[in-house]
Amino acid sequence: MDESLQEIKNQIQKLKKERNAVILAHYYVPGEVQDIADFVGDSYYLSKIAASAKEDVILFCGVHFMGESAKLLSPDKKVLMPDLTADCPMAHMTTVEDILKIRTEHPEAAVVCYINSTAEIKAHSDVCVTSSNALQVVKNLPNREIYFIPDRHLGSYVAGLVPEKIFLFNEGFCPIHQQITREDVEKAKALHPHARVAAHPECQKEVLDLADYVGSTSGIIDYATSSGGEELIICTETGVFHEIWKKAGHKRLIAPRADQICPDMKKNTLMKVLEALIHMEPEVELPESIREEALRPLERMLRLAQEGPHEKQ
Repeated sequence: MDESLQEIKNQIQKLKKERNAVILAHYYVPGEVQDIADFVGDSYYLSKIAASAKEDVILFCGVHFMGESAKLLSPDKKVLMPDLTADCPMAHMTTVEDILKIRTEHPEAAVVCYINSTAEIKAHSDVCVTSSNALQVVKNLPNREIYFIPDRHLGSYVAGLVPEKIFLFNEGFCPIHQQITREDVEKAKALHPHARVAAHPECQKEVLDLADYVGSTSGIIDYATSSGGEELIICTETGVFHEIWKKAGHKRLIAPRADQICPDMKKNTLMKVLEALIHMEPEVELPESIREEALRPLERMLRLAQEGPHEKQ
């Protein structure tokens, strides 16, 4: 390992202890950042960790809505991010006006908000979900009508598994998953005929229809490491390769496209992690008025994701 890189890692570990900080990292950030984190996972796992963190400081390596969620769930903690400009385009693909319109036209509908959204949007929603728990949460809602925001692909995927409910969709999407096409996957399968296909539900239906497995980032990692296939076509951000190879280094992983890379997630670097711990900034801050309202659907998500029978409102 490069000596300067090791020195940065040593400084991070030293400062982390001095600041009483915990480092959380999403699977899509660079591998070297995942390696220095205390916890690495998908949005659902990391939200649970943030909610129960005992440290004074949470340093969240991800995109802005993740830092906001950590602050919502642990308001007494100082929440830092390596780069506050690391954002999620999908998080801005719905508006408060969209929600208010649906509430007027469909007063019985539950507004189900994918965690990939801003705190303001969460504040106007009934419950949040992640790709890991969306199906379970929606099943546990008493409402028959569901307004799913902002990702139309995840919403459509869940709708197909819950035919007894009526879904209304927003037109949001993840640009990285959206760009993967049926043709991309078919070309990869032609070159690797024995490869299994694992896809994230943020992908288009035409891609999901070709998949042997559909699931969240953590689900894809589990499938890739435990399945018998030696070759896997991975239809999600290629940051997951790092964790898969740590667990199953012999697997051959194929990306249908060379540009399955989230530029915002890659803004998280080791140097920025170090600088955040040195200067104790940039800090995620939220107005108290939004924080109180946005916390409610996140807490309801954590509760409903663990329940069996329908919850009564």
